[in-house]
Amino acid sequence: PHFLPPPPEAKNRRLTRLDLARWLVSRDNPLTARTLVNRLWKEFFGQGLAPVLDDLGAQGEAPSHPELLDWLAVEFMERGWDVKHIVKLMVTSATYRQTANLRLELKDLDPNNRLLAAQNPRRLEAEFVRDNALFIAGLLNPELGGPSAYPYQPPGYYAQLQFPDRDYHANTDARQYRRGVYAHWQRTFLQPMLANFDSPSREECTANRVVSNTPQQMLTLLNDPPNVEAARVFAEWVLKAKCDSDEERIELVFQRALARPAKAGEKSSLLSFLKGQREHYRADAGESVKLAKVGLAPAPEGLAPAELAAWTQVCRVVLNLHETITRY
Repeated sequence: PHFLPPPPEAKNRRLTRLDLARWLVSRDNPLTARTLVNRLWKEFFGQGLAPVLDDLGAQGEAPSHPELLDWLAVEFMERGWDVKHIVKLMVTSATYRQTANLRLELKDLDPNNRLLAAQNPRRLEAEFVRDNALFIAGLLNPELGGPSAYPYQPPGYYAQLQFPDRDYHANTDARQYRRGVYAHWQRTFLQPMLANFDSPSREECTANRVVSNTPQQMLTLLNDPPNVEAARVFAEWVLKAKCDSDEERIELVFQRALARPAKAGEKSSLLSFLKGQREHYRADAGESVKLAKVGLAPAPEGLAPAELAAWTQVCRVVLNLHETITRY
């Protein structure tokens, strides 16, 4: 492009894409490396060292730690543009491993935590919310590449699409559990679960997603078939584990979903909830059978339907916790 400064060695010849590529990664053009490490920083800390990710230059906001940004860019280039090396540097740093509890005396001095005195808690992005539930349940399909997958979607969602009219057919095999990044994308009709959790349309590049908190999101986590199925399969795994009591099973649920032990109040509350759910499903066997049929995963054999349904509801509660869908 003519608006870019031409390389000095390019005289009296037509420039090609190879010239552009060399200019992009030239040591005389540190902006590429700065931009990439700034975006990686945002992935692990919630915001970039320079917060305006898609305008890193004179018109964007100045970085909070310019020397650190420059050092990371130089390290990135000198290590042969090794992304894994930079990621390892970031996630093994003392800054990344801090608690997310900002000290009280800093809330007025640095309300946006630009000085990185604590980790920044933030909700998982849309695709990861679904992937996280599937992973906890042991359903996530880690297959890489290939065509789009077609996850569950409400019937009639494409009714307004014309030229031609079309139906949506969800996958009925292991592709149903592929990662959210592979979900089929219909322009202007985003997959409802991803749209509820602020996944942007792909009509233009979005470097920094908007994050909202709406009642529709909680209803999705509670009732969307992938989440109900994940809770059911999670409950099956818990019931088949070698545990001697309900308390041990609740502890197992917390360790797998949240990687921490359950607190005394949480245990007491969930045990009371479990008791009520057992009574409900024992009194209505049809509800147990109906719940066991949500999703593609077959209903397990050898488990009492009422017991599986009761523990499914316990697992739904844990999968719906704010902590489950938030990075700390």
